[in-house]
Amino acid sequence: MPELIVVGDRILIEPLEGEQQTESGLILPATATERDKVRNGLVLKVGPGYLVPNPEYSEAEPWKKPRQANRYLPLQAEPGDQAFFLKDQSIEITWQGKNLLIVPHSAILVLLRPEPSDVLNKIDKLLGN
Repeated sequence: MPELIVVGDRILIEPLEGEQQTESGLILPATATERDKVRNGLVLKVGPGYLVPNPEYSEAEPWKKPRQANRYLPLQAEPGDQAFFLKDQSIEITWQGKNLLIVPHSAILVLLRPEPSDVLNKIDKLLGN
């Protein structure tokens, strides 16, 4: 089965669907959030980052060890983060039966990163500890 590779400054996100609850306890159906300009989802994969020229690369010195002409400036988003992003800049795809979104890093407004202890607690619950 082919691997899905995210390129450049793009991020692969699994949208969080379904009902959402407000701070006051009001439950919003999924249809009520469709008109919002901002969506959120779970970051699955992240591209290598922004392409920048490598200042150490030179074609004028052929005797030196060859170096790559480009480098990447890494992105802030990491797999496992929850991202809030501009809905109109996302591109929907279906991969292996799942609806996913490809979002440019510039469309992300805020990231929620779980604490390491939260991740360990989830693993413990899955293992039944």
